[in-house]
Amino acid sequence: MATGVKPRVRAPKTATPGEVVVLKTLISHPMESGQRRDSDGNIIPRSIINRFTCTYGGETVIEMELHGAISTNPYIEFEAKVPASGEFVFTWYDDDGDVYEERAEVTVA
Repeated sequence: MATGVKPRVRAPKTATPGEVVVLKTLISHPMESGQRRDSDGNIIPRSIINRFTCTYGGETVIEMELHGAISTNPYIEFEAKVPASGEFVFTWYDDDGDVYEERAEVTVA
């Protein structure tokens, strides 16, 4: 189990109907690739965020697989169209089975 994992999200609180907004996410995670050894020569087991999804009102906005070459603390930025008020749900899936989730409400006025 990775320790100190903390997801962060930046999303606008308001938008106009049909506006394209920029969403920024970052998750603090060591992203151990499984190729390094500890001081005793033992291989440090792989532990990475292997999947990321974002939904809005139950519809998938983005879904991606992450692999061993991705950096520590992966930062993901993307755009999404906001048709009506709703909630973004951001989910990160860890190799060890842990799931991290953040939410952001957007009000369309």
